[in-house]
Amino acid sequence: MGENTTAARLMALARRVPFTLALAGILILVGLLSSGLWRPFTESELFPAVAYGLPALEEGRWWTPVTGTFFVTTPWVYLAGVPAFAGIAFLELRRGSRVAAAYFAVGQLFSVLGAVVFLWLAALTPWPWAQEQASALDVGPSGGVFACLAGALALLPSPWRLRAWTVFIAALSVALVYYGSIADLEHALAVGLILAVDRSLRPQRVSVREQRLIAVVVLCALGAIEILGYIAPMTGPFGYSAATSGSWIDVAVNTVVVLIVATALRRGRRWAWVVVLVYSALNLLLVLLLIGILSLSGVIGLEQDLDADVTSVLASSTLWIVASVYFVLVRGAFRARPRAALGENPPPSVTDAKALLRASGGGTLSWMTTWEGMSYARFGRGIVAYQRRSGVALALADPLGPPEARRDTVRAFIDGAEMAGLAPCFFSAGEQTRAAVPSGWRSIVVADDTVVDLPGLQFTGKAWGAVRTSLNRAQREGMTFRLSRLTDETWGVRQQLRAISESWVGDKGLPEMGFTLGTLHEATDPEVRLALAVSPDGDVDGFLSWLPVYGESGIRGWTLDLMRRRDGGFGPVMEYLIGASAQQFSAEGAEVMSLSGAPLAHEYPADAGAIAALQTRMAELLEPVYGFASLHRFKQKFHPRYETMYLLYRDEADLTRIGPALTRAFLPHATLRQFAAAGVDLVRQER
Repeated sequence: MGENTTAARLMALARRVPFTLALAGILILVGLLSSGLWRPFTESELFPAVAYGLPALEEGRWWTPVTGTFFVTTPWVYLAGVPAFAGIAFLELRRGSRVAAAYFAVGQLFSVLGAVVFLWLAALTPWPWAQEQASALDVGPSGGVFACLAGALALLPSPWRLRAWTVFIAALSVALVYYGSIADLEHALAVGLILAVDRSLRPQRVSVREQRLIAVVVLCALGAIEILGYIAPMTGPFGYSAATSGSWIDVAVNTVVVLIVATALRRGRRWAWVVVLVYSALNLLLVLLLIGILSLSGVIGLEQDLDADVTSVLASSTLWIVASVYFVLVRGAFRARPRAALGENPPPSVTDAKALLRASGGGTLSWMTTWEGMSYARFGRGIVAYQRRSGVALALADPLGPPEARRDTVRAFIDGAEMAGLAPCFFSAGEQTRAAVPSGWRSIVVADDTVVDLPGLQFTGKAWGAVRTSLNRAQREGMTFRLSRLTDETWGVRQQLRAISESWVGDKGLPEMGFTLGTLHEATDPEVRLALAVSPDGDVDGFLSWLPVYGESGIRGWTLDLMRRRDGGFGPVMEYLIGASAQQFSAEGAEVMSLSGAPLAHEYPADAGAIAALQTRMAELLEPVYGFASLHRFKQKFHPRYETMYLLYRDEADLTRIGPALTRAFLPHATLRQFAAAGVDLVRQER
């Protein structure tokens, strides 16, 4: 059944890309007939008759721009064409067969004829490279293929489109400057045509973060080019050089510059931008000096005097000069102050955050933003609570403040974090914050908040049997329910609570989690309430902590935080505590009771994608340690409604930093040994 489905999908895909399949079929058929599939076609007697280039047109072979398109120079090019044809297929799927065919045909003819015209004009000068390439012949569809690839890149979503363009152009530049065959010139012309037509490359109109990422890519490309130019022979427009004939000192210095500066550029450091500009200026002076000396002594004489490869030095320095133009254009992106506080000065305190929360209200997790370890940034009428972890500005829950100011607060926080060189993201945010982030942002479901509406709550009917049974059993066994505050309890009760909590933590390989999971320390806040289940002997068999949920007119509900029970105590103590708490809160006039959300316990549909599959797999691995899924199933006994909570981030490239940031936020005191031991336990459980 599965094989039939796969075959049907492949047939459906094939019907949508007829041009790609036809072009690939023609190339393979021509390769078979011409023996090009197993030996270089340049050795064939047919090559001069079908190959295109300036000599072919000068000799009257006007048909060669068409005939040469369907032959390939060497067999290995067929293998390299597999991913290239995937790009053509993507273009055809998105734009249709006619558009893909037009991109290929126009790109191929323009690249072939454009190279002929350029080399004809350049060969009139004393430029050795131009004169050599003007006498060369070539075959192959690469001009049209590169035009289609450029068209496919223009269809990628932002920000991947600009990143792909940057890498693509960097590769083309290396090929043209360092190797400079007629095919490399044709590729550059084909891509240049597409850039001029669709105008999809606009680096100055992107965000600060994207400008920095492009700068990193450009700098790393320059470093790779330095190494490549040293270890490989050079045959480009600047002349010839043998492998390892350049200055290894120059290569080493440039590599060190790249390694040190690239990370700082990604974070928007001003000093790194200055270093790049100074280094580029030195390269400019070097080029001017070499040009002046070359005009007097020539290349050979200069290389003998300096014992250096002037060709590679000129090529490298020229690329640095060209790249410096981009760095000047985006100079505003490199003004990050890594230690500066985000938002308006002076930064708000936890007292200010609590005051705004009481005045404007908040969500079910908002009180967690008042815990220790949080920083606060004020933007207009709103405040964002966040932590700095691993280069990430990790905002917790929704911003505080009036709902009508949320969009402005969210956008200002994002801008401030990016200017500081931090990756902004929101953890456990709701739908309103999700709607406020820029349109290109991604979201991942991290939990489902379980909310019980309290007005009119009655534990009647079959659905509430488990809760009703626990309340009745507790009454029969003489259990006592008490809502109080930790600071109001006696020393003996506090010691029992501490012993229960420490026993629970001792069973884990890792310490108590933080960030959105509190401890007894957070429960000492006088606004946090404790629900205690006390046995007839005076022992605390279990306890809960409840965080206040503020509305505009005061406390409108409570959020469950700590859940702890004594080993060997009253069996259904948690059902009893939550049920009794719900009854008490309802009697007090509260509107909602949140049982909070169990991380990694969201139920995804079958076609939710790779991220959802990864989260599901993580939940399975962590279940024996933290029991997220079993906790989620337990909360279903209270028949809550669900409100989705999200991780909001710019794109997938940020996940490599957000992952470590969240790990440290949840486990700020865990040691490397504890992480390693937990990893070993997970592997053992998996086996």
